[in-house]
Amino acid sequence: MKFYKKELINKKHNQINLSPPSLLALGFLSFILIGTLLLKLPFAHHGDLPWIKALFTATSAVTITGLSVVNIGDTFTLFGQIVVMLLIQCGGLGFMTFAILAALSLSPKIGLKQQIMAQETIGQTSLAKATFTVKGVLIYSLFFELIGTIILTIAWTGQYEFKHALFYAVFYSISAFNNGGFSLFPNSLMSFSNQYMVTFTISMLYIIGGIGFLVLMDIKRAKRWKKLSPNSKLILSTIAILNLFAFIVIWLLEARNPLTLASMSIGDQALNAWFHATVPRSSGFNSLEVGNMSNASALVTMVLMFIGGGSLSTAGGIKVGTFAIMVLSVITFLRRSDELTIFKHSVSYQATFKALAVIAITSMLILIGFFTLLILEPNKRFLDLLFEAVSAACTVGLSRGITEDLHAGSQIALMFLMFAGRLGPLTLAYLIATPKKSRVSHPTAEIQVG
Repeated sequence: MKFYKKELINKKHNQINLSPPSLLALGFLSFILIGTLLLKLPFAHHGDLPWIKALFTATSAVTITGLSVVNIGDTFTLFGQIVVMLLIQCGGLGFMTFAILAALSLSPKIGLKQQIMAQETIGQTSLAKATFTVKGVLIYSLFFELIGTIILTIAWTGQYEFKHALFYAVFYSISAFNNGGFSLFPNSLMSFSNQYMVTFTISMLYIIGGIGFLVLMDIKRAKRWKKLSPNSKLILSTIAILNLFAFIVIWLLEARNPLTLASMSIGDQALNAWFHATVPRSSGFNSLEVGNMSNASALVTMVLMFIGGGSLSTAGGIKVGTFAIMVLSVITFLRRSDELTIFKHSVSYQATFKALAVIAITSMLILIGFFTLLILEPNKRFLDLLFEAVSAACTVGLSRGITEDLHAGSQIALMFLMFAGRLGPLTLAYLIATPKKSRVSHPTAEIQVG
């Protein structure tokens, strides 16, 4: 009897306790593997679908990137398209959101470890706020996707049968709000470049999805600008400035380009300039041929992809808050000020260090991926490969038209970038949430910088 109890104790101690980032990674990986198997089913696709293409599609969908090596509308059957749509939804809301909601439905309380994982996933410090925010994520997602579905169904009813218009509307609403960027049409949204209702609705969906759920919930709570939190004010004002700046720059750069805006009316130019100014923030749709845009526009697009959207949103990149902290830190240093302030509130040094770490890690990820692509694809253009690496690592999905032509090794490299880009901030948040303070104090060293 004693031996039996001892054996049970040993088994308990030998159990593998994975860290929250590891469990999150396994959760996303599980979705990818399940999605790959479902897409490989004979009734999920037309003709032959290689494993590598099924895996790439599932990875891109779960990481809500949008890069694709196949034509989604032509390659997959209705079942396959529904699988892709559900993978985008799962990836957008996040594995832990679904896991916690499932646990909440079974029990009024969830375990401490699960709540801590929720905290780290959504960036909350309060356990009560974590579960409340997770519920809000689901409600806001379904609400805006429903609004988008209604508007797009009305817009497409005259062009397609109602059942087709409805399915297209559901697919594009989910893909847009979750910043997935997947399209059922071979040329993304280029066929709708002059349809204001369709293009503007989709742009508003991915903009709202990229703002961040905490900001959306704060807007509902405060209802006035003065009552918003400093974080919400910073995110909203930075997004507005970035969108306006990018809109003007893209329009000016492409207005005389015969391959993009030059042949359009002023109204269509404005619409498409707006679309391509806002879409790089994480959504992979395009109403213009990205490969035909000027090199200057490509550079602006890569910078916007690198910045991304708001924290706790469906967008990727380093996040708007990180970018704002970086810019304000530089301004604070140049002014010789000892305190970084935002809307009459100070920002902690820890937040500044976190912003620096996020930027450094994301930059290194892009450089490693880009270097790998340069080795594997010696015949491809430098700019095209850099664009592809930034798009994958920042989970955007825009491409200059080379994704389908890449070798299998390059596609594997892009899958790694997408997966790492999706999980990187979560892992970093976990490391920062569990600091290890040392009692040892060291003397100050004078290091030459700059």
